[in-house]
Amino acid sequence: MPFVLDASIAACWCFHDEHDPRADAAWSRLDHERARVPILWWFEIRNVILQGERRGRVGETNTTGFLGRLQRLPIDLVALPDHGDVLALARRHRLTFYDAAYLELAKRENVALATLDDALAAAALTEGLELVAG
Repeated sequence: MPFVLDASIAACWCFHDEHDPRADAAWSRLDHERARVPILWWFEIRNVILQGERRGRVGETNTTGFLGRLQRLPIDLVALPDHGDVLALARRHRLTFYDAAYLELAKRENVALATLDDALAAAALTEGLELVAG
């Protein structure tokens, strides 16, 4: 069964100074499952890595290599959601619109959510969703 992958998990895979069992669990699931991501993930993960590059956490060569590996993973970009549904979730759980997009996708497809964001994880549990746990 697919699961929703947020950028915090993928960023953890990129930066060698980060480790989290939830990121490891999501990585393992990609051996036999596909991840689903909202379109904003494509921009968000690249921005996070670029910021890491600017802070000296990763070099340009590492960024290029990581993005190449990321493109080969079974990760599917999903069409835009209904903005009203995302707004409602953002308001209900006091999330950013960006975080609510991940929650809306997991809820719409009734699949688990992989995130390192505590507020997003709490909102997912409140909505009755499963979390990818390590």
